[in-house]
Amino acid sequence: MAQTEQGEARPRLGRKRDHTRDPEILEVALDVLSEIGYDGMTIDMVATRAKAGKATLYRRWPSKPDLVLDAVACMKSRDIDLDALPDTGTLRGDLVAMIKTPSMRESERKLKVMAGLASMIARSPELADAARNALVEPRAAVNRVFFRRAIERGEIPADSDIEYLCMIAPAMIAYRVLMLSKPVDREFLVSTIDKIILPAAGVRPA
Repeated sequence: MAQTEQGEARPRLGRKRDHTRDPEILEVALDVLSEIGYDGMTIDMVATRAKAGKATLYRRWPSKPDLVLDAVACMKSRDIDLDALPDTGTLRGDLVAMIKTPSMRESERKLKVMAGLASMIARSPELADAARNALVEPRAAVNRVFFRRAIERGEIPADSDIEYLCMIAPAMIAYRVLMLSKPVDREFLVSTIDKIILPAAGVRPA
């Protein structure tokens, strides 16, 4: 304790923690989670792969759930800007315009992360909410915009079940990646749009 001129004790400030590597460490945590799963994952594994000190990680994230929650929230921060979505004038055009290689890779990774979280989600409502908000809701929010536009144009019925329609593509993608171990490519996504989503929405084939 340092002394003031009046002789009173004054706390000495410690060195500020450096959080500049947090995003990198959280990305590594997601990689480990998607590859090994929650039960097999350890903070030590993440520290080793991130080439970071174990003590540093334990000070920042005292437990594995703390680290995982932060890592999942990190995925949420990369949401698509809903104000900058493509507007092609048709539902099919909008859905197809969102098919991009980076977003397809990100979708596959999110599914693998969710599969890795499966055992913990069943035991932790907090993690379940975080996973849903980070892994499912962002793309559902995009699709809601597209379906509502289609309703406003009169392209699909006004009473269309938007929430149901929003679940079709994620369900198809999840089955393909997790059950069939096949990649999500453009051909598969366009076929899903043309053969399943549009007919379910009431859009007549061109």
